[in-house]
Amino acid sequence: MNAPALSNPVKSAMRTLDVIEFVVAHRQGVVAQEIAGALAIPVSSLSYLLATLTERGYLTRSGRRYLPGPGLQRLHAPDAAQSLEDRVAPLVRALKGELNETAAFMVQRGWEVESLVTEASDQALRYAVDPGTRRPLHALAAGKVILSALSEDDLARYFAETTRAAFTPATRHSEADLRSDIAEARADGLAVAREEATVGIVGNAVPVLLDGRFVGVFSVAVPAVRFDAALEARVRQALLRAAAALA
Repeated sequence: MNAPALSNPVKSAMRTLDVIEFVVAHRQGVVAQEIAGALAIPVSSLSYLLATLTERGYLTRSGRRYLPGPGLQRLHAPDAAQSLEDRVAPLVRALKGELNETAAFMVQRGWEVESLVTEASDQALRYAVDPGTRRPLHALAAGKVILSALSEDDLARYFAETTRAAFTPATRHSEADLRSDIAEARADGLAVAREEATVGIVGNAVPVLLDGRFVGVFSVAVPAVRFDAALEARVRQALLRAAAALA
């Protein structure tokens, strides 16, 4: 009895593994034509695959030759050898892949939020944020989560040291409003900012703990026109799963 034909997704996975294993076996590096000939992969398909593997760090290029990349080392590296960015990046990609909405991992920089890792939605209507972008804590869901993780002494210092602009008519910037939002975030384990930083965008965020220590926030930004109750529930579940996976 003949074995069933491989489905396209399985073929793609097999080709990816074949390419990685072939390159790893040739430590001096190989050119694309050698890979294509040895593995019987059309050059057009191979070019896209090599570009993707190089972008993700599993391969690297030296001139025309492809070599094993640092991404392969991360697959078996102990947690202590990985940067925080390396550890959260696969989970940010998974959030974006599951929801097809812009996802990010954000950290505190002074009294601002910085986007450390971002993945933009593929949809035409989307919110895009570049890595390194900083925004004030008070207007973002991620910022509210960060504020909720502060001690009471640090919170008092935050309110004493900051002037909090109203970026939109919905921005909550008074101390009373923000303390209410902080209490809600602590109770729910999640914060939502509805068009507070940018008109038309709803932010969602959860705290991220590593070895029991608060290290940052997973966040998903959704255009308000798409943010119905069903999507809100999906976003919440996906964010909580991502945080639990790292913890």
